[in-house]
Amino acid sequence: MARLKGGFSILNFRTLEQGHAAPVESTGILQPNATRAGLLALVGALIAFVGFAGALSDLVTRWSQQEEYSHGFLIPVVSIWLLWRKREALRVNIGRPSWLGPIVILFAALLHVVGELSAIFILSQLAFVFVLAGLALAAGGYSLLRVAFVPLFFLLFAIPLPYFVDATLTFRLQLISSELGAFFVRLFHIPVYLDGNIIDLGNYKLLVTEACSGLRYIYPFLSLGFLAAYLFRAPSWQRATVFLSTIPLTIVMNGFRIGVVGVTVNYWGIKAADEFLHFFEGWIVFIACGGVLLIEIYILARMSGKSLFEAFYNFGVTEPSPLAPQIGSASFVPLAVSLVVLCAAGISVFGISGRPELIPDRPRFVEYPERIGAWRGRSALMEPDVERSLIGLNDYILSDYRGADAKDVNLYVAYYASQRKGESPHSPVVCIPGGGWQIVKFERTNYANGDIKLPLNRVTIEKNSTKQIVYYWFNERGRKIANEYLAKWYLLTDAILMNRTDGALVRLTTQVYGDETEHDADMRLQAFIRDAVPTLSDYLPSDTNTRVQSVQSEPNSNRL
Repeated sequence: MARLKGGFSILNFRTLEQGHAAPVESTGILQPNATRAGLLALVGALIAFVGFAGALSDLVTRWSQQEEYSHGFLIPVVSIWLLWRKREALRVNIGRPSWLGPIVILFAALLHVVGELSAIFILSQLAFVFVLAGLALAAGGYSLLRVAFVPLFFLLFAIPLPYFVDATLTFRLQLISSELGAFFVRLFHIPVYLDGNIIDLGNYKLLVTEACSGLRYIYPFLSLGFLAAYLFRAPSWQRATVFLSTIPLTIVMNGFRIGVVGVTVNYWGIKAADEFLHFFEGWIVFIACGGVLLIEIYILARMSGKSLFEAFYNFGVTEPSPLAPQIGSASFVPLAVSLVVLCAAGISVFGISGRPELIPDRPRFVEYPERIGAWRGRSALMEPDVERSLIGLNDYILSDYRGADAKDVNLYVAYYASQRKGESPHSPVVCIPGGGWQIVKFERTNYANGDIKLPLNRVTIEKNSTKQIVYYWFNERGRKIANEYLAKWYLLTDAILMNRTDGALVRLTTQVYGDETEHDADMRLQAFIRDAVPTLSDYLPSDTNTRVQSVQSEPNSNRL
């Protein structure tokens, strides 16, 4: 029997995972040692909860506010249940502690600091899971982490993706779902024309909104698929098939739902389609996906000569054998070091949260000229509830500028003096659907004219019979950036190197009027850029700004 570092054997561990009895080795493990290690690890987890409180509270906020992540409340419960069912295996596999534990925790602490500095909370949330893995290593070595690995890894499914990633996925899935919906409609020999995310049936048009993208099904079903694959006693390729099939399964099922709505509209009208849509959404789609996944598992189980129930683990059928050696009181040193590192990280994060941040002086947008070249502006104010929702917004301008042709360009600039606590400009790709507009086309392009070189996001949007063209970009300490991932990267580096996180969103919008094409609207926006951007640069501080900088003594503590 091969003995590995960490105090477990290959044969016995595999037997343990399968829930069968194994020969008992006399290793002399003492229950008090396991208890003390468990208690110290629990203390470490509590310290981590305190030190990561801000990032964890952001998790709860996202779970509460976004339907696609509402399953997040169940993920920790399932992880705890998995650990509880494996409690005997955890106890007897507390082996020789590894010094890799404090190293992992130190890495997680640094990641947490970076997440706090950059306001990219996903870094801190990932770091929290790393801390738990590090505590397992420090308490019981590789043998303990191997038993606890899957329950800890499962926590990753509770971590939401950043808003700008969600927005991009939503838009892509809207298009995919629209194509699938049109495909299913055509199977019934119904003529259909697809324009972006608009399914045109002739007498009726279906708009595939962001709520119909399928993300609200994919995220929770991906978690369920991972859990099913873990509990499925089958070859690795079958378990991987179960997990990976969840994504195409939910996408196809969502497209099928849209297709059925299209067929219902064609034969029975909008009212019947609305009634069907309300019935065939939410849990109905999720349950249908679960049924198909269960059939898939049944087929794979039969291929291995097992029934459906025989194919799943039954935790705790028998008492596992003790596999870890007694290692004495010195074994608590890595765990004690880990606790010290956690405490130091917590203190550092609290210090960073209150660190004064450099805020450049700048003129306010109330001074922005209402006359720019041939353009005449008419300023407006946002609705109070909309302005309140933009947490951390320090200054903005919302103005319609009319050109010589009597056609308007709307200018909106949102300035944030600090983005360190998660307050940052909302991407128009996220906000546009909230106003009832449908994103028909999104592309990234560039504008260049003389000294003006500008990367742009160009978005075509529609509502009813009205079409608009939107240009937007981010201004981050003087850098003009279209790519939101790149903007977050500079936010991270500038927060560390410059102690500055100020930035702004610049958005230009114009309507495509009935007597013109999209190209005409583009030309109008680009003419406005030539006149407005040089003036706008005076109101958005750059990294070489020569104005006197003030120091923020009380950083804004609001979080998104």
